[in-house]
Amino acid sequence: MIMFGAIHLIGMVFIGMLLVMFVRSDTITPWSPDDDGDDGGSDRVGPQRPPDPGDGGLPLPDARPARRRLREPARLGDLTPERPRRPAREPARTPGRTPASR
Repeated sequence: MIMFGAIHLIGMVFIGMLLVMFVRSDTITPWSPDDDGDDGGSDRVGPQRPPDPGDGGLPLPDARPARRRLREPARLGDLTPERPRRPAREPARTPGRTPASR
């Protein structure tokens, strides 16, 4: 319990130091615009038109339609033909036992 109390005491000291530094810090004067003598208009840029799509347009020249379309309630697996199965491998033949010659 003494160790937990010491840890809390050290934390309180650090918080107190931070609060003292915050209270003693110099205040910053708020920003005010310079008096340049301009007419008071906005310096923001007005809305700009988006750039043209260029020579390609839509559809893009390299766009290809999908091989399968899913607009029907069918499953994707039903739309693709089944691949042929590989033939099963025959097990390796073990040599037959030959009787020992006497």
